[in-house]
Amino acid sequence: MSYSEFELIRRCFVDEGLGFDREGVVLGIGDDAAIVQPPNGMAIALSLDTLVEGVHFLKHAPARLLARRALAVNLSDIAAMGAEPLCFTLGLTLPESDDGWVAEFAAGLLESARQFNCPLIGGDTTRGPLAITIQVHGMGRAESFLRRSSARVGDLVCVTGTLGDAATALLLLGCESHLGPQFAFTSRPNKTQEQALLARYYTPQPRTDFAQQAREQINACIDLSDGLLGDLAHILEASCVSAQLDLEALPYSKTLMAVLCAEQRERAALGGGDDYELCFTVAPESLAGVQDIARALALAVTPIGVIAEGSGLTLSRAGEAIELASNAYRHF
Repeated sequence: MSYSEFELIRRCFVDEGLGFDREGVVLGIGDDAAIVQPPNGMAIALSLDTLVEGVHFLKHAPARLLARRALAVNLSDIAAMGAEPLCFTLGLTLPESDDGWVAEFAAGLLESARQFNCPLIGGDTTRGPLAITIQVHGMGRAESFLRRSSARVGDLVCVTGTLGDAATALLLLGCESHLGPQFAFTSRPNKTQEQALLARYYTPQPRTDFAQQAREQINACIDLSDGLLGDLAHILEASCVSAQLDLEALPYSKTLMAVLCAEQRERAALGGGDDYELCFTVAPESLAGVQDIARALALAVTPIGVIAEGSGLTLSRAGEAIELASNAYRHF
């Protein structure tokens, strides 16, 4: 059965509870505009991403997983700012009014929205090629938001979690990787390993709790959406510094260690993208405290390099400088 725009919104989003109550949201779904009123002294951080079928996700991707991914990639930007998720809006372009697909999509959104206490407060639906636009609102004190421009000479470069799994999952989905035709499995993954890789692609975990708790110790921060090389370069450019990375320090999951050789793991971590982990800089004397915060959240924090004077990025392995052909993901 096909429904009008307003019926679709009511049945699949409002009635399913995506507009749940949350402090700071005065008025959510149901009027011409939402009303957001953060607590006194709080500022709003905004992040928006658009995912387009055939560009950012495969045709016929599972609606529930696609929804979770769409919200997570925006929440990861909020995490990189050290902000607390507040609410989000949704722009959904559909080729047809498919209430079954939308219901599954809404169910996935609700799972992630509840997990991060981030309700839907409004949006729009229209007809056209499938595309999902989400804008997340985060809040915090303006002076405490993390930025890309605050790296200091002598800082350690660190990452949360492990790198390369999501880019490797694209091999399972039959996607042509921008890492080139030479990027391939060294050992074919078993079912458990396939599920682990696909989970990292479809359901990345925004590091919001960690960033909020550690932001006073962190100097500069960015989330890893386009690959470590490209995203770290944004910090270096904004902070007018250089960095030296130790490739032997890059953290990998047990799954990646089993299915890719060392060269391919490096390729996935440096240029693959879609990890949605955090890359940040921290003074050496603050590392232990930051790792304690991460450990309490069952999260690993790994130092992989150091910030230096100058510009650019130097890569080394076993103490020797090397050059790699890997590049970050480019949208155009």
